Amino acid sequence: MVFSTILGQTKALTLLSRALASGRLAHAYLFSGPDGVGKTTVALDMAAMLLCRSPKEGRPCGRCPGCLKYRSGNHPDFVRIRPDGAAIKIDQVRELKKALNFAPFESGMRVVLLEDVQAMRREAGNSLLKVLEEPPPDNLLILTGTEAGAILGTVVSRCQVIPFAPLPLDLAAAIIRRHRPELDAAGCEALAALADGCPGQALALEADGILNLYRRIVAAFDALQDKAAIRTERALALAVDLAEAKEGFSLLLTLLRIFFKNVMAAHVSHSAGRAFPPEVEQARERWNLTRLSAKIDTIDFAEQALARNCSRSLVSEVLLLDLFDCSPLLT
Repeated sequence: MVFSTILGQTKALTLLSRALASGRLAHAYLFSGPDGVGKTTVALDMAAMLLCRSPKEGRPCGRCPGCLKYRSGNHPDFVRIRPDGAAIKIDQVRELKKALNFAPFESGMRVVLLEDVQAMRREAGNSLLKVLEEPPPDNLLILTGTEAGAILGTVVSRCQVIPFAPLPLDLAAAIIRRHRPELDAAGCEALAALADGCPGQALALEADGILNLYRRIVAAFDALQDKAAIRTERALALAVDLAEAKEGFSLLLTLLRIFFKNVMAAHVSHSAGRAFPPEVEQARERWNLTRLSAKIDTIDFAEQALARNCSRSLVSEVLLLDLFDCSPLLT
């Protein structure tokens, strides 16, 4: 069956498998959930199924012209749109709308995949509404977006939302091991825990050096008792590295958000005796729930500023100065 190689996400895969088997597809789906839990992989598998000319036993045949063109990245009825820089821009949506004026070229269905729609600018989202309200026939739109991002409510309301969730840590570790067999079991489990059950995030942070930068930032929280001038110098030095992280910037923001949410959970679960990593316990002693909530708001603000194409250097500096308690109100 289609999706047979995908681990986890049972609820989402069941809903989509039933829709494919019955032929009763919605005109647009929003795959919503954290980065790195399989949203894009499921979308690509679904497109492969719909563009195959001779599916067998509920899966693409892999040999027909449709499958061969899709696998080579040259299928004329598959359109994939990703953020241009930090955001999906209105010109990208306008080009898509022009393409949708024509019937599919070879298949009975055109599949459009729009990734990271939380990074879609408002004017682009408003332009896309026309397509979602009056979808051309024989076109399927699949949008992916994170729960943390600010997806326009009008966009969400016009899609069938398919929720994706973080995976159990043992399952996430198994997926990491499948892709990185050279890592030992303990290393895979540590990455899975750090990425909060999102194996795609774990693989990306391990490959791009984001893991090292994240650990340096979290380790530096231990020295927040230092004088303000020293904290400021340390924050600005790390901000330079963060600004240079490029594609890893958003991923590191996600990891920091997970860290502070875990610290909040440690506050709530402390009386129950739940164990947390040492860095989380130390942070629990340092910040109360109000301050932790403010830290998460700062991370959200940084993510929104990136989507507006604000200076990466400035965003990095403002973010880390706040996280390191360098605000004049806190020193």
